[in-house]
Amino acid sequence: MTTTPLFETLKSLSTESQNPRSMAIDTAQTREILQIINSEDKTVPLVVEAELPYIEQAVELIVDAFKAGGRLIYVGAGTSGRLGAVDASECPPTFGTPPEMVQGLIAGGPKAMFKAQEGAEDHEEYGEQDLVSVGLRATDIVCGIAASRRTPYVVGAVKYARSIGCKTLFVTCNPRKQFDIEVDVAICPDVGPEVIMGSTRMKSGTAQKLVLNMLTTTAMIRLGKVYENMMIDLQMNSLKLVERARRIVMKVTGRSYEEARQLLDEADHHVKTALVMDRARVGKEEAMARIERAGGFVRPAIEGATAPA
Repeated sequence: MTTTPLFETLKSLSTESQNPRSMAIDTAQTREILQIINSEDKTVPLVVEAELPYIEQAVELIVDAFKAGGRLIYVGAGTSGRLGAVDASECPPTFGTPPEMVQGLIAGGPKAMFKAQEGAEDHEEYGEQDLVSVGLRATDIVCGIAASRRTPYVVGAVKYARSIGCKTLFVTCNPRKQFDIEVDVAICPDVGPEVIMGSTRMKSGTAQKLVLNMLTTTAMIRLGKVYENMMIDLQMNSLKLVERARRIVMKVTGRSYEEARQLLDEADHHVKTALVMDRARVGKEEAMARIERAGGFVRPAIEGATAPA
């Protein structure tokens, strides 16, 4: 019987291969199952490390896009789409970014976050349509996420993005030598066969999460949203984040808890402004002007310098 082209494609993917190290997992006891999974998981950071040169290139493109007023838009299906949406949703509370600056699109729409909409990933035109719906512009950067690299929804989105002049990235968990999609930067942590054949929510999902963490976190650091290793553009919209903001001000300025609270009140609850006010001994308006001249960076704002190169 003749097989389909999709059957042959899937058969060739490392993430769809059978893992020789877990072939007896169905007969193993609980502890042994856990050890097999854990042993496989340990290999993931190493394959991500091998992709650091490409992740670096991707970060530079993201920073350039942000500085030009563009957005980072993740596009994925299933686990890949959910990971993109999670990373995007965590940027506003962590880095004080507007919700539209980093977005996550998933095949099947928002309902696919909670219930699988598997057939939605099979249409290239759906990826294009979703990008059109968010008003994609040439200044934006689109990052496709697909463990298999072949997901039509993702491929269609990337093709459309390139057609209007966007920079494009792609995160896949199959070997670079098999990557055949035209993008500006491909990131290919080759995790090998999954513990359960084809279950890319496992090692592939872990690798993708590590890469996405690196992309946005590094880009935000490059935009001045971190001082030392503390988040200083966080939004004080929960009790936890209110207390975190006060603790950051206390650590940097040496102020007491009550003094930090008062300083943040004077700074309109903006950690960056509070830090510059205290360390540079200036008022709120001058602190805000210094931050603006310094391109959002706290260190040069305290020193009265302009933005770093």
